[in-house]
Amino acid sequence: MRKTIFLGVFLATFISCKTLKNQDKTKTEFATLAPVSDAMMENSVIYEANIRNYSQEGTFNAFAKDIPELKKLGVKIVWLMPVYPISMKNRKATGDLSVEDIQDPEERKKYLGSYYAISDYTAINPDLGTMEDFQNLVNTAHENGMYVILDWVANHTGWDHKWITEHPEYYHKNAKGEVTDPLNPETGESWGWTDVAHLDYTSKVLYEPMKNEMLYWVKEHNIDGFRCDVADNVPTEFWQFAVPKLKEVKPVFMLMESNKAYLFNGIFDMGYGWNAHHLMNDIAKGEKTVADWDALMVKQESDYKKEDIWMNFTSNHDENAWNGSEYERMGDAAEAFAALTYVMPGMPLIYTGQEYDFERRLKFFEKDEISHEKGKMFGIYEKLGVLKNTNEALNGGKHPADYNRIATSMDKNILAFAREKDGEKVIFVANLTKDTQTFTLPVEGTYTNYITGEKVQLAPGQEHKFDPWQYWVLTK
Repeated sequence: MRKTIFLGVFLATFISCKTLKNQDKTKTEFATLAPVSDAMMENSVIYEANIRNYSQEGTFNAFAKDIPELKKLGVKIVWLMPVYPISMKNRKATGDLSVEDIQDPEERKKYLGSYYAISDYTAINPDLGTMEDFQNLVNTAHENGMYVILDWVANHTGWDHKWITEHPEYYHKNAKGEVTDPLNPETGESWGWTDVAHLDYTSKVLYEPMKNEMLYWVKEHNIDGFRCDVADNVPTEFWQFAVPKLKEVKPVFMLMESNKAYLFNGIFDMGYGWNAHHLMNDIAKGEKTVADWDALMVKQESDYKKEDIWMNFTSNHDENAWNGSEYERMGDAAEAFAALTYVMPGMPLIYTGQEYDFERRLKFFEKDEISHEKGKMFGIYEKLGVLKNTNEALNGGKHPADYNRIATSMDKNILAFAREKDGEKVIFVANLTKDTQTFTLPVEGTYTNYITGEKVQLAPGQEHKFDPWQYWVLTK
């Protein structure tokens, strides 16, 4: 009997040690990649991955298979829209209706809810795959020289989150003591985000647990940073507390959904280029001109520091879902503005489907697969990605290349500027109107139209005739 017991204990200990060894092996089997650095930020392209709608399967594994395709586009940072389980309670079916409003049970099944109504910060949405599948995606990205950042929603949780019952002190409450959805602080009215419960950072009791949830992904899954949803709705003091803790583990890249200057300052590396984006939309509609663009560039230079990085985009998940695709908003100007996002100071973003000329809005609360047919834009993004990755004149990080406006004879309609650094030079010239423009450009020499490969000979006083939305990216 004693021998049997001893043998049982020995086997149990052996198995336990083996299991622990395997667990340790799993934890340390990360693909190696140089840490996040200032140098990496200078020439990166960022890709926003809507996993649900990226493929027919809508899974991590299906997306991971295409990571080599993204590498062709010069992508160095993959931003994953929230990967966590989605709350069932108050789940939205449309912008105005919840699943509770849908009577037909079969109809209800197609409404998968908002990625941003999170029920557990440290788990994986089973619709997308398993934790092992997620880790495979991260490792595959790292093996291809790409960094992975997670979408982080610190402002609110889904109504199914355990904190609702276990820690009600973490949430905003109304006069009746009821947890509320996020409210406009100026009016007290709901933003309409009724599928989420508003977190309260007033007492700071939430700081430590929220920081720990973020740390989990850095420590246990080797992710490289976060895109922080409505970052300016969360107290700055929280970010000042949490971000240094993340950086104690490894360097991380921090993107804020905000353009507030005070949130840079060593907290966030990159902000949303909302001002430039909205101006692009307005110019495309004929409501603003190149003069407004010049004014914006002057204002940003005075309002922000040189090391503040902007994410430049013609679309993202919010713009696509609620305001329309870039083709809906910009029409024939979409390609010219896409090129502008690469050559202007900052980092260009590609949102899921843009590389495949996807022309419609993606449904936000249900499955809505993009097409994967390569048309014009894949080649355009591929060329621009190579140029961004390799030409220091397009550096757009904390040590950006110079931006020098070039005056033309039609400055209200023609945008021309040079980017220069360490002897490298790229010139951008674009007709930002719906009409044909004739103008002169005070530049001389022989250049290459980088997009077409054609030689361009420039001489002082030479007239140029540009079709609507025609552009040049000129290299030596």
